[in-house]
Amino acid sequence: MSIILGIDPWTTTTWFAILAKNKWKIEILDYWIIETVVKADLSSKLSDIWEDIGWLIKKYKPEICWVEKLFFLKNLKTWIDVAHARWVILYELVKNWIKFVEFTPLQVKQGICWNWHAQKKQVQNALKNILKLDEIPRPDDAADALAIAYLTSLIKM
Repeated sequence: MSIILGIDPWTTTTWFAILAKNKWKIEILDYWIIETVVKADLSSKLSDIWEDIGWLIKKYKPEICWVEKLFFLKNLKTWIDVAHARWVILYELVKNWIKFVEFTPLQVKQGICWNWHAQKKQVQNALKNILKLDEIPRPDDAADALAIAYLTSLIKM
């Protein structure tokens, strides 16, 4: 069985998903949010993300992780802060000898919906069908992390 971690990094909310793959069967183990205090300084947020990613790694022992790549943000300060959060996540993966790869948001949409311009609702509906869920995964950003993890499960390891 392979354990896969998917991460959609931000500073106030970082979304993650953990999947187990056994041959062709894929099971969702967990998906949700690593939440930091909105008004906290960047160092506190990065520390929280670091600790929580470390905890997820210890609990689930993923073999591979796919992290959403920074693509484009209009606000340079936000982009830099998210880059710091990505660095903390990538460092924790490397420190634990977990192979990681990266997807852009457009690649995630293309991989799940076959459409680079798919809306979040379309991604959620596609995941519902692909993973045979009773309802669409919510919130939509958690669905992004789930989509990232699912696409990673398709890679031959």
